[in-house]
This record gives sequence, structure tokens and C-alpha cells, in this order.
Amino acid sequence: MLRLLQVTVGGQLRVVAWDGEGDARIVEGVSSTYELAQKAIAAGQTFAEALAGLEKGAVVDLEAAATEKRLGLPITHSDPAHFIVAGTGLTHLGSADGRDKMHKAAQSEEKPTDSMRMFLMGVEGGKPKGGEAGVQPEWFYKGDGSQLKATGDDLVSPAFALDGGEEPELAGIYLIGPDGMPFRLGFCLANEFSDHVTEKGNYLWLAHSKLREAALGPELLVGDLPDHVEGTSLVRRNGEVIFEKPFLSGEANMSHTIANLEHHNFKYDLFRRPGDLHVHFFGTATLSFSEGIKTEPGDQFEISAAPFKLTLVNRLAVAADAPVSIAKL
Repeated sequence: MLRLLQVTVGGQLRVVAWDGEGDARIVEGVSSTYELAQKAIAAGQTFAEALAGLEKGAVVDLEAAATEKRLGLPITHSDPAHFIVAGTGLTHLGSADGRDKMHKAAQSEEKPTDSMRMFLMGVEGGKPKGGEAGVQPEWFYKGDGSQLKATGDDLVSPAFALDGGEEPELAGIYLIGPDGMPFRLGFCLANEFSDHVTEKGNYLWLAHSKLREAALGPELLVGDLPDHVEGTSLVRRNGEVIFEKPFLSGEANMSHTIANLEHHNFKYDLFRRPGDLHVHFFGTATLSFSEGIKTEPGDQFEISAAPFKLTLVNRLAVAADAPVSIAKL
């Protein structure tokens, strides 16, 4: 499968094309994945067709680039404010269990939590037939492109946060065309880093808990996602594994179709602004927090899953306290 990466080579960020098996090569004639996507859309071409007309340059050693922390985000925007970061939760079979446990204390035994009700709505109506729109999922906003981190970067939790925990997921990457049409560019491995203690305190704090950094794996996987994706989420502390668990994704393991999640994100005019990039996190059912793990600064998150070839690796860091001052005019 074709995958696109952005790798620093000789001090310059270059677009790299790779089939996951043979040599990874620099794509000449474009300065970024964003530029390549714009060219393809303007020409009415797929990525593969656009690449066929461009010269391939030097071979890039991706293993060395990973070791030297030269693997960048697979796509970036020159103005991060035009890279919208959002996602959906309670979309995977089994995803309600951890969330339901968090919120059960506030409910009676007879009444299901809002999380369980949302999940069951997805099970019943998240995979509509005949191209119709299904039930809308839970949705959240995480920020803009300035919140995105590449593999090898620290995920920095705010000083006021109560927790910083990994969420191993897949994410879709989209570019809005000149007429407002969203184009799905491909899929990435992702860590939708969140504050689960804040969310557990009150479900209405979910929006606060999601305003955190997030990480994208280096590969933009072009084309259709396999129905079944199986990966591993791992946390290391001082070099020792303190958490390791498989996670499942792909539509066979989801209560919504990807098309339904896309519909309910892009049905808003606000999210169809020409030239904007979007990353949409599709949700997960696996969290170390649900297993009683309390993360600490320096913990290393490692997320891997076929068909992605490269592991997404990030360390947890905590920002210095920065009190907010409000000025009056």
C-alpha cells in the first residue's frame, strides 16, 4: 500500500513515498504532502496518478530517520490554525466499558449512563444501509495543528491537568477542496492523548479533558483501510513495560462506519472551508487508565498496528505552571 511521509533530509523537510516493503524515496517537485494533495485535486488525480508524473529521488533510510527523530508529521499546514483536530468517541465495540465505569457512580443502577446510551445508539444506528446517514456519534474538538506532535516528540500535559493518558487510535486526514468538497487523503496511526481523571470527575468536563496535544504516526496510508486492524498499545517506565494490551480498529470492530463518522463531522459548513486540513480521530476501546495505570512524566507510549510499518513513540512531559492573566482595555 502506498504511504506518504515527511522526513527531514539534509536539514530540509522532504516528501517521501513508500510502499511499505521496498525503498522509500524522496518525491521531487513538491515541498510538502499538502502541496502534493493540492496538485492532485487540481488535476483531478489520485495520489498514485500524481506521483507517477513526478521524479523519485534519493533513497531514505527510515529506520535511521526514526532513530535520529527526523520523521515528521505526515502532513502539515503552513498556518496551523487551518488544521482542525477533532474526533469521535464510543465508536468501537467494547469502548463503552471503560467510559461506563468512569461515570457509573453518578447514576442509579436502573438507569444506564449517558455513555452507555450513546454507545448503544451507535450499535443500533451507526451502520446505516443504502448510503443514508446514521445516528450521530459523540464528537469532540481537540484544537488545531499546533497541538499535533510527530513520533519521537514529547506529549506535553498542561500543569493544571490531572492526568495524561494514551489513546491508541486510527485517524483520517482530510483536505477541503476549492469547492468545499472534503477529500480523504488517507489514514494515520494516532495517539489521541487525553486527561481521563478530569473526564471521570464530571462527564461535562469531557470537552476540557480533550483539549490536549495528540500525536500522529509518520505514515499517511493512502487508500482504503482494512476492515480489521489489530495493534498493540504499550507503556514503558524507566525502560520496563508497565502496560501492554492489544487494540482493535477498522469497521469490523466499530459500531459506526467511517463514512457515518465523516458525514457527521463535515455536515457543518464551518468544516468545509477550502484549503483547510482536518484530522479526525476515530476512537478506541483500549486505555491503560482503565487498567489502573497512573502515568508519570517520562513514561513512553508506543503504538503499533498493521498495516502501518512504523511505531508511534512519544514520551509524557508536563509543562511548567503558567498562570493566566487577563488584561482589561
